[in-house]
Amino acid sequence: MADKKEIFADGMGQIHFAGNMVRFDFVTLQPEEDGKAPTPQSNFRVIMPPQGFLNAFNSMQQLIDKLVEAGVLQKNENKK
Repeated sequence: MADKKEIFADGMGQIHFAGNMVRFDFVTLQPEEDGKAPTPQSNFRVIMPPQGFLNAFNSMQQLIDKLVEAGVLQKNENKK
């Protein structure tokens, strides 16, 4: 992968399942007039088969667990 390309996104705008594929729409925040909150603007989509989505989800869950263990993230436990 000598020609790696980096793409930045502020987050995901939408995840949906269509045409037997999982589709991630990524967004960047675009500035508005002074004082107004930035608006998310869709800028690219990643499409993968369900098995690829499951593999990606498992990888992300493992990373989340490591970040919690390192103290970078905290579990959000709803106490009622």
